[in-house]
Parts: sequence; C-alpha cells; structure tokens
Amino acid sequence: MKRERFRRKKAMSFRELKRSKIIFLSMAFLFLLTVCGGGAPPPSPPVKGKAPSAEKKKVEPPQIVEKVEQKEPEKKPEEFVYNPVGKPDPFKPFLQLTDKGTVRRAHLTPLQKYEISQLKLAAIIISPQGNVALVEDSQGKGYFLKKGTVVGSNDGKVTQILKDRVIVEEVYQDIFGQTKANEISLFLHPAEEGGES
Repeated sequence: MKRERFRRKKAMSFRELKRSKIIFLSMAFLFLLTVCGGGAPPPSPPVKGKAPSAEKKKVEPPQIVEKVEQKEPEKKPEEFVYNPVGKPDPFKPFLQLTDKGTVRRAHLTPLQKYEISQLKLAAIIISPQGNVALVEDSQGKGYFLKKGTVVGSNDGKVTQILKDRVIVEEVYQDIFGQTKANEISLFLHPAEEGGES
C-alpha cells in the first residue's frame, strides 16, 4: 500500500511538474511577445454605432460595380496619320545633286572630260614667260597646259609647272562640308631608250 501511495504521489508530482513547466513556458512566451512587440495590437473598443457602418459597406459594393461598368466600354484606338510637313523625305539622298552638274557637263573643255589619271605628261617647255606642259589623252591627242588651266572632271587647276612634273590641285568638300584641297602630280617620264636606229 505504501508503494501504491508512493507511486500515486510520484505520478501526481510528475503531472504537476509538467503543468508547471507548461505554465512557465507559456508565461515566458507571452512575456517575450509583449516585450519584443511581436504580438498583435489589442482590439479597438467596440463602437456604439456599428449599424450605419454595416449599411455603408452594403452600399459601397454597388458603387464599385458601377465604376467598373463605366470603365468597361473600350475606346477605339485612334488611327495614326503621318504628317510629312516640316520633316525630311526618308527616300531622298542626304547629299543633293544640283542642276549645275548637268548644265556644267554641256560646256566642258576636252581636258575636263578626262580624269587626271587618264592624261600622260609628254613634254614640258621652259620659258621666261611661264612654263608650258604638253599632255596626251588615251587616244594620243595632245593638249597644252599653262598655270591656271582647268584639268580633269573634278575641276582641278594647274598650280605649278616644274621641270620634271606638273602639279594639279583639286578642291572638294568632304562629308562635313569643309573645303579641302588634293594635290595630284603628273610626272614627266623619261623617253625610253633603245630600239630605234
């Protein structure tokens, strides 16, 4: 019998120990929640006039539905119309050719119809009044050049006639609109030796 009482007492103390642990842990948990601020805020005190707010809630959903119904009719997208006024034509080239080019081609000298590279310097005559050069085209026809003579299809001008070469300067505009000069030299080739008897 003593054993039974001892067992019961031991079992009760064990149960009480479990209960006290559970109570202690739950109190510690609640304390931590309140100290750390992790708990939910306390519910607000009940308001006396709950009936009108419930009515307002019932009234608001139909208003929202009405707003949605007003937004539902879709507008037709506006058609895009291109207005070219004041805008460049995308199909025209950036660099415009002038009519001067077509008119100018009609009044060219025979020397302006050739490229400078197609002309061959045949002879240079040195004189006190000014040097004169003789150039030949691809057909063997000869032309005289003096200082200032226009030569070539790019309006080159003879700037100097030296004893061994002729210097022609072509003036052109680059893509940025800046005027640049290009100097081309025609060299006098020495006569080929040999063969003739």
